[in-house]
Amino acid sequence: MKTLEVCCADIDSVQAAIDGGAQRIELCTALETGGLTPSFGLMRQARFKTALAGVKLHVLIRERPGDYIYSDDEINTMADDIVIAAELGCDGVVIGALNDDGTIDAHAVETLLEDAGDLNVTFHRAFDLCRDPFEALDTLSRIPKINRILTSGLAPSAPEGAELLRQLVDKAPEHITILAGAGVNSANAAELVRTTGVTEVHASAKARIPSSMTFRRGDVSMSAPGADEYSRYATSAAEVKAIVNSLTNL
Repeated sequence: MKTLEVCCADIDSVQAAIDGGAQRIELCTALETGGLTPSFGLMRQARFKTALAGVKLHVLIRERPGDYIYSDDEINTMADDIVIAAELGCDGVVIGALNDDGTIDAHAVETLLEDAGDLNVTFHRAFDLCRDPFEALDTLSRIPKINRILTSGLAPSAPEGAELLRQLVDKAPEHITILAGAGVNSANAAELVRTTGVTEVHASAKARIPSSMTFRRGDVSMSAPGADEYSRYATSAAEVKAIVNSLTNL
């Protein structure tokens, strides 16, 4: 059976991913920015739930939104977060760093992983901003601790990047798994796997959740002007289950 990794940004989403049958969870926060490192509390509670369920937990390590060029202070901050993830018993971390010329910052990656121990390591979608995917694959192949690359095939969505994903699967060394992510859902996951040969897919499986508040103040926003304060997106157990079902017996 193929592996479904679900990206979760809150504890209710973690439970929904578990209930839907996800094999692995990528834990983060601030999905609207592409994801940031979750809090200690969220990591701890998610580890508790996933350990009970026998579901793998990988933690996104990204100190801030924006590009993937990091200062020494930012690298040190993220390295500390990796130590925390390891101490909490998480199964893996999700990292990435680039140079300003669009190449992989191998030095930053290796520095981040100095204290990663036996954590499983995914290089995240910073890969999709590199100048040459095969050059980037070669660089990551020479970093022994890298186990996986999350990528859309340098396209807005994985289905749109299917041809490059297929090429990456063909060229990746045995120790690196290509994880297809971005725009993956129950309607396209099976075809994506058949077309590209990937064995793992990544999805947020999210749905809009309305607020239960009955009193509403429409003239005040806690974020961008005009933002909807009375709904949010969270993982849907039903959508997770639908993706899992679509991948069964492939």
